[in-house]
Amino acid sequence: MFEYFPGNYVWNLGVVATLNSGGLIDEVDRACRPIRDAATRGSDVGTADFMAAWTAVVDDLQAQAIDDEKAGHKRAAGQKYHRATNYLVQAERMQSARSPQRRAVYQRCLDLMQKTFDLLDPATRRVAVPFEGTHLPAYFTSAGPGAPCVIMWNGLDSTKEHMYVSGFPRELAARGISTLMVDCPGSGEALRFGGLTARVESEDWAAACVDHLLAVGEVDPARIGLVGWSLGGYFAPRAAAFEKRLALCVAWGANHNWGAVQKRRLDREGENPVPHYWDHVLWVWGETDVRAFIKKAGAVHLDGVVEQITVPFLIAHGENDRQIPLAYAHRSYEQAVNSPRRELRVFTPAEGGAEHIGLDHLPHVSVFIADWIAGEFA
Repeated sequence: MFEYFPGNYVWNLGVVATLNSGGLIDEVDRACRPIRDAATRGSDVGTADFMAAWTAVVDDLQAQAIDDEKAGHKRAAGQKYHRATNYLVQAERMQSARSPQRRAVYQRCLDLMQKTFDLLDPATRRVAVPFEGTHLPAYFTSAGPGAPCVIMWNGLDSTKEHMYVSGFPRELAARGISTLMVDCPGSGEALRFGGLTARVESEDWAAACVDHLLAVGEVDPARIGLVGWSLGGYFAPRAAAFEKRLALCVAWGANHNWGAVQKRRLDREGENPVPHYWDHVLWVWGETDVRAFIKKAGAVHLDGVVEQITVPFLIAHGENDRQIPLAYAHRSYEQAVNSPRRELRVFTPAEGGAEHIGLDHLPHVSVFIADWIAGEFA
């Protein structure tokens, strides 16, 4: 993996995720160069510096985009808003859950994202998925009336904005497939503005997503699939086991036993995905005590669950994933005995995509998964 900050895995993961989601090396370098010394102090200490340096680049891009709009250069403006969103959501992701500025920063991310849609991508729109008396905020990229659709779920620390800028919905649209990108309970807007926290039973919001798509009537009801990356690699298989209206499932990172991973992290084994890790986890799951959370997290596993998946099931995992052991990918595959077509795809360092959810070579992994989905829907 490219290491702008030698030895700081968490910050480096953010850098490669940004570069592989449409970031430009010059702009990323301008954001990172002022904080090289801060990076040597560990992943937690300098996150305010990280935010300030990356926000400075976002401010410049937004100012340029405004000038482009005034000059009538809508596409150029939209491209700058897109990159500004990419940089800001990454910087926001790195902040402490206790940061009093976090809500305001995320609102700015939403505003920049909407400008991107307005100027660059009219096929994508904001939608609300009804859920238990409130709603799950989402984006919908349409590939046309009656197209098959993929529901896409995020992980512990990503948002629907990360899903969009990754380029994966664009790859699906190029193959005639629509995408519903959802901020699930415990993530994005659902957490920050709705107060919805994560839970074990992801089938609850899977049902809500399918109900929404069927009610709108814009997709093929027989071809609705589900993709989840990172912690979504637990949520998606769990949902597919119990929500039988889904036509396929992809675990983008085999999070077969996330509860066990938490015990490893408590023992400082493996890498954390974000700074201020335990504050973030407690925020996502609505807990206040680490020990109580560890006990609760014991139920977050797929043993006895993936056996109930009865649709095509892809497990995509990086050979060098330093967060989720590769053995979990094999365990999910071995237990998914009732899937009519199960596949395990392990990405190697030689080809790229070997790190967590393939962030070191995200387009390579995205294209493979998009092709697999297109083949199953065909």
